[in-house]
Amino acid sequence: MVNVSKEKKIINIINNNDIRSKETSMLLEAQLKKYGYTISDEFNYNAELSICIGGDGAFLRAVHKHGFPYIPFIGVNTGHLGFFHEITPEKINTFVENYTKGKYKLEDIYLVEAIVCTRTSCMELVGVNEIVIKGIESKVIHLNVSIADNHLECFSGDGLIVSTPSGSTAYNLSAGGSIVYPALKTLQLTPLCPINSKAYRSLQNSAIIPDGMTIKVNPEYRDENTVLIVVDGKQFKYDNVVEVIFKLSDMTLRRLTLDSQDFWSKVRDRFI
Repeated sequence: MVNVSKEKKIINIINNNDIRSKETSMLLEAQLKKYGYTISDEFNYNAELSICIGGDGAFLRAVHKHGFPYIPFIGVNTGHLGFFHEITPEKINTFVENYTKGKYKLEDIYLVEAIVCTRTSCMELVGVNEIVIKGIESKVIHLNVSIADNHLECFSGDGLIVSTPSGSTAYNLSAGGSIVYPALKTLQLTPLCPINSKAYRSLQNSAIIPDGMTIKVNPEYRDENTVLIVVDGKQFKYDNVVEVIFKLSDMTLRRLTLDSQDFWSKVRDRFI
């Protein structure tokens, strides 16, 4: 249980354009106002809580759009899987009551950061679930991979996923990676269709990288202009990419939860 000041009582509600999401937003706003909360007309960085209505995609778009603010987020699931979302529209009244009474917990969501360097400049990218480096137009890409400045492999294949613990149940899991408990401060490096032949040898399984270690990826010269970076599903294309360095970000997201269901029960219910 966490007690926070309710002096401002400002709430952000973020919803997608789905009809059910819009209807849920109206119901949520009416219920919050009954308890004396003010709903901001636009995203307010001084709000005490942000409520995202939709699916996991809506959640990811919201945190990216608003620059990963250190305001607790909670989701109302009107989508499909909703792994980040634990409230259903039918339980809005219960949620507002429990939130007002301080019956909730705050959890950190670890983020992954990539520094993408070309021959002329460097760009910083931040992901919630994962950052992927792959070849454009599904081309085979050749990447020199180092962990903590120790050369690991010359990877050849479709690409590499670098995922957070939260993202381990997303694209990473579909690619054969492992599920990582969200409280662990780690990254996971997962190969996408690695090639193993007399000419190329690549790791076939994912690797868990602890906090404090960087993952350095250097495309071979012939691949510098065929690199595609995908951050939580959004694509970025840069010319002459010579290096991408991945690490756990110094930033975190805060997720508000009041579900007594533990992580492994959620995994069971969502995937098995």
